[in-house]
Amino acid sequence: MSQNNSDNINIDRKNDSESSTNGEEASPTIDPTEKWLIRDCEIYEDEYDDCTSFRARFHQYFIHGESLDCNQWKKDYVNCCKWVKDNDTKAADALIKSEKIRRLKRLTAHYQNDTWKKRESPPTDWEKPLPEWMIKRDQNTYLAQKAQEMREGKLDDDKSLCVIM
Repeated sequence: MSQNNSDNINIDRKNDSESSTNGEEASPTIDPTEKWLIRDCEIYEDEYDDCTSFRARFHQYFIHGESLDCNQWKKDYVNCCKWVKDNDTKAADALIKSEKIRRLKRLTAHYQNDTWKKRESPPTDWEKPLPEWMIKRDQNTYLAQKAQEMREGKLDDDKSLCVIM
């Protein structure tokens, strides 16, 4: 990902220098604040493969009653490859527009939510102590025991606290 960003910066500089030396209008550049929307090309390919897999098709039919159109993932993959390999700014622009549309669809329910009032700041009593019943309920948990050991300094620093169950 970092390679793409450095390449993008060099492309912008190249386009700026070409337009100033030739006096011609340079190809459009991508807004630096939107370049982060472009993912690695492998992600678009993986999403397309996942979308067209047998398991995904079965899930789509079960949830939506029909198979979904996965062609946008393929278009995004092709545009990403054009952007990375050929520095095609039109492909990058199409990719950014596609990502914005995808993001808007994903957040539509959030934006249309009128049930909950969105906060401007945290509640005034956000740091108050937990209720007594909750403290009593959680006092014998593994996490509570480890926290107590840490407070008492009994915790062995060489020992890992990562537990895989």
